[in-house]
Amino acid sequence: MQIAQRTLDSVTIVSLMGELDARTASIVQDRLVSGLSTSSAVLLDLAELRYVSSAGLRTMLMVYRQAQTKDVPIALVGVSHPLRGILSATGFLRFFQVVDSVTEGIAVLRKD
Repeated sequence: MQIAQRTLDSVTIVSLMGELDARTASIVQDRLVSGLSTSSAVLLDLAELRYVSSAGLRTMLMVYRQAQTKDVPIALVGVSHPLRGILSATGFLRFFQVVDSVTEGIAVLRKD
């Protein structure tokens, strides 16, 4: 798992590349949660995420909950069709706003 982070227009964009599974979930969760305290909004870029296990889904839920407690809006971009199906089936689309581009994500998050 590779994690890249950059800030654009006051939105922290975190790109996850590789597999979000039991082996990498705690690393991703720690990195994302620690970054919430310094972020005004977070856009998770999943375009290069090849696989998400149940542990990865749990991590996404935990990050969402932590973002809510810190009043940090969070959105997803680069969600593949298969992952969108999983997020829909598990009810995760209730939690995350999914956008089609980084530009759209920044615009949506800056409105909050």
